Amino acid sequence: MSSSPPGGPSSAAATTGTPAGTATGNPAGSADVAGHPAVVRVRAALVAAGADGDGVVVLDDHARTAAAAAEQLGVTVGQIANSLVFAVPDASVPGGRRPLLVLTSGSHRVDTAKVARLVGTSRLDRADADFVRESTGFVIGGVPPVGHLTPLETLVDVALAEHPQVWAAAGHAKTVFPTTFDELVRITGGRPAEVA
Repeated sequence: MSSSPPGGPSSAAATTGTPAGTATGNPAGSADVAGHPAVVRVRAALVAAGADGDGVVVLDDHARTAAAAAEQLGVTVGQIANSLVFAVPDASVPGGRRPLLVLTSGSHRVDTAKVARLVGTSRLDRADADFVRESTGFVIGGVPPVGHLTPLETLVDVALAEHPQVWAAAGHAKTVFPTTFDELVRITGGRPAEVA
């Protein structure tokens, strides 16, 4: 849910969000979030990729960490697919760095040295908010696996395959969608990898 390191584990079941367009305690607010241009773009990208664009869920509160999303959904933090954007040093591209999206289980941190080796570089740099938005078209806290301004090199954490269902951000810090490891690999064109 975040483009910063995941939060701690959550064991408490909590309020389950509602499908996009369905009212929660704040019907107008839910409709506003469901109709947010970033969420609409994610839903369209899901449909274009052959996934369920109607499965987007509007949460009751912002979920900028994996722990917050898991708590609201009543699932384990390992079922949350965090979208982490890194800057890969690359002299061949404008600005000298290219984006890398790592979809990782919310239950652990990315080993940046390991991931750097996987993508053939000596290091990964932390992506700041401007770089994330310029690279993806989304703000930190709502970066989804699909719907970016341009296709991103993507690694998908194999730890997500341990769960029959996982949840990923849907363009806004209050929206997520259910998916599977196999579907994430397919819709992102990503490469399965051990990232922790």
